[in-house]
Amino acid sequence: MPVIWLIDAYRAGEQSQVRALVDALGWPCETKQLRYRKHVVLPHVLGLASLRGITTESAAMLEPPWPDLVISCGVRNEPVCRWIRKHSGGRTRYVHVGRPWGRLSSFDLVITTPQYRVPHRTNVLNNTLTLHSVTEERLAAAREEWAATFSQLPRPRIAVIAGGNSGPFTFGPLAAARLARQASTLARQNGGSLLVSTSSRTSDAAVKALQGGIDVPHYFYRWKPSDPGNPYFGMLAAADRLVVTGDSIAMLSEACATGRQVYMFDLGGMRGETGVAIDFRLGATLYAFLMRWLWRPLSRDITLVHRQLRTTGRAFWLEEESGASMVPAQSDMQRAVAAVERLFS
Repeated sequence: MPVIWLIDAYRAGEQSQVRALVDALGWPCETKQLRYRKHVVLPHVLGLASLRGITTESAAMLEPPWPDLVISCGVRNEPVCRWIRKHSGGRTRYVHVGRPWGRLSSFDLVITTPQYRVPHRTNVLNNTLTLHSVTEERLAAAREEWAATFSQLPRPRIAVIAGGNSGPFTFGPLAAARLARQASTLARQNGGSLLVSTSSRTSDAAVKALQGGIDVPHYFYRWKPSDPGNPYFGMLAAADRLVVTGDSIAMLSEACATGRQVYMFDLGGMRGETGVAIDFRLGATLYAFLMRWLWRPLSRDITLVHRQLRTTGRAFWLEEESGASMVPAQSDMQRAVAAVERLFS
């Protein structure tokens, strides 16, 4: 059975992806959590195989026997993983999750999603959605844990998962108030209720507008860091339908994993001009300029994911009339596991 080194990601969203992949593989794994010299940028800018970007203490953790497989994510980890593969004599396979920055030939496998616009290659797996830890077992446990809390709310229960600003799109008070109105209308038309959760990226102004605009029976959770009482998985498990703001591909991925009907909420501009009022943010304007005029790999285009979800029937826009969401025969995680296993077949 292959032995894995997980060079852990340094951002929470990427951490959840690589850890979920390791769990799904079920192979022996040793996790390496590195510390970085943040002023050292040449190794990853130039696509080197080097340990110069990590501290001496972190470098001391990387010694033989070398693993069969190294899995990682993030630009700062790329030189480290290339160094491991080089010093193993090329025996160690290198799997990178998410956006690749180095030459595609420097990876054995890249598992990515449409927003990064990675070219098709034999060593690139373009999934529709990101990897995650939502499983039937985890949903069943969460459903049982939160059943009593949500029991008094009428069905259908519609989960509303709110994110925040992302690139050229802004989830401010205007968008949040519109989400509250549309979600409330959907619940009222069906005689149901809302299970609402904000996230770490939801601004205070958006939280206030969202909570203040809901006028149907609901449960509202305001995100708190490291909260053991966070009902997020309980909401995923208990929901008959889900509404997710279009800024978060990770949250859309987790919602689609439930097999329930998923609606995407357009923050404004995600489908071009729709005639709705859009929250102004200078950063969003600058990002839109970056996407249009500068080097494409510096930006990401999440609308490519929206289009693919809509085209394949896996999710719909909130105000659309829709049937049941399509569930693919093979999940993105199953595709990823199969691709990794092929490296050793």
